[in-house]
Amino acid sequence: MGLFSGTRPDSLGVNAGKLAACKPTPNCVASQADKSDAEHYIAPIAFSGDATRAWELLKRAVIGMERVSVVREESGYLYVEQTTWLMGFVDDCEFALDPAGLIQVRSASRLGRKDFGVNRARIEAVRTRFEELSK
Repeated sequence: MGLFSGTRPDSLGVNAGKLAACKPTPNCVASQADKSDAEHYIAPIAFSGDATRAWELLKRAVIGMERVSVVREESGYLYVEQTTWLMGFVDDCEFALDPAGLIQVRSASRLGRKDFGVNRARIEAVRTRFEELSK
């Protein structure tokens, strides 16, 4: 781990059907945040058809990204760490399969207060890769 890796949170995972809530700082996005919270809310990744296939495509989209390491993978849950290129900051990214045709998402920086939109951009990049693989 790098100088700016921080400590892996112990509050991650799915609890009562939900991923962890974002802290008040503006360095986290989550699809289960309140939609009126524009700073933290991001749309889940929607899919149609077979959930198993959608989940496999999601894993390919995420694991195929640069500087990603899988921390935990369970049935319908994926937790990865993504390290920034220059300074080695670590962000925690989670994905949870919702059988209603959604993949819930959460991406948060471990350290600092601002992320300059990195977590939102990351989830949007995953969404784009997922959609490309779904074609």
